[in-house]
Amino acid sequence: MKVGVPREVLQGERRVAVVPETVNKLVDAGLEVVVEKGAGEHSGFVDSEYTAAGATVADANAVFASDVVVKVAPPQVGGAGGADEVKRLKSGAAFVGLLYPLTSPELIRALAAANITSFSMELVPRITVAQRMDALSSQATVTGYIATLLAAQEVDTFFPMLTTAAGTIPPAKVLVIGAGVAGLQAIATARRLGARVKGFDIRPAAAEQVESLGAQFVGVTLEEAETEGGYAKEVTEEQKKQEHELLHKLCAESDVVITTAQVPGRPAPVLITEDMIADMRAGSVIIDLAAESGGNCELTRADETVVRAGVKVIGLMNAASGLPRNASQMYSRNIHALLTHMVDAESKTLKVDFEDEITRECCVTHDGEIVHERTRDSVGASA
Repeated sequence: MKVGVPREVLQGERRVAVVPETVNKLVDAGLEVVVEKGAGEHSGFVDSEYTAAGATVADANAVFASDVVVKVAPPQVGGAGGADEVKRLKSGAAFVGLLYPLTSPELIRALAAANITSFSMELVPRITVAQRMDALSSQATVTGYIATLLAAQEVDTFFPMLTTAAGTIPPAKVLVIGAGVAGLQAIATARRLGARVKGFDIRPAAAEQVESLGAQFVGVTLEEAETEGGYAKEVTEEQKKQEHELLHKLCAESDVVITTAQVPGRPAPVLITEDMIADMRAGSVIIDLAAESGGNCELTRADETVVRAGVKVIGLMNAASGLPRNASQMYSRNIHALLTHMVDAESKTLKVDFEDEITRECCVTHDGEIVHERTRDSVGASA
């Protein structure tokens, strides 16, 4: 079986789906790997490293002729010529990558129409045996780290407490909203930088996780706010009002607010309103990691910095690309774990077994059909 690794074409995407270390493992497993020339250059991996690891470095046509094509960003659809990556995939081939299927109806329909078996990395179930395949978690780790470093750069105060001849400077007060993987990494990083950190969440498991990192938990825990898979879900209007009142107070006390709250397949909940920002001190910073799905802050604009009453609101997009080498290494290991799970050991071909929970949960299209139930409902609703 031939695995193709194209160069990422999405503007600003610096990661690569497979790094040389993983090529070596895939080749040892009996697979052939074809990497597009220059695919890893933005992540710090040169073509000679891929060749040394056992890959063939070739042009895009050879890569897209592979049995399985793996990417970070979704394949581009609707562009002219080579810009339409879906049309470059051969009929019957498989695609593995971040597809965002619940919000990408045009792409999902195109993959089904092209007879592509597609697997969405963000749909890998959060079960013990699939932890090594969890790309959402691996990339969120990078995102939380990058967000905190950006906040430390943009805010107008030191993160750690400093005792100097000119007096003592108190530590920055950091509030992290959402204690998922990105939020916990942001908390841990802010703590390492010496800030005084508070963590807010509404899921019951969050309190212990926040406190284990040395931060203060300041959320309100609601049993019904968490799905079986550990994701947040929408709450009632009364609960939203309770959140709003508490967050208003917490934001006013903070120098830095990092927001990470998202609900899969839906717009991000608005947690910070304009009236909250009005009560924050000038010079403080909000880093919104939910900008891609609309933002947790009412003033967030994707990939922009909005300044209101002296408060910076930064809509951070594709933050994991800010640390492309490590992000690629982690994502590549996720890809390797999923591929080797699905490849038949004897025939060295991809086995699409819907009796297997991992395969069933992350397979979106197969045999010309949309086979993932939630995606099928979402695509149908948007038609």
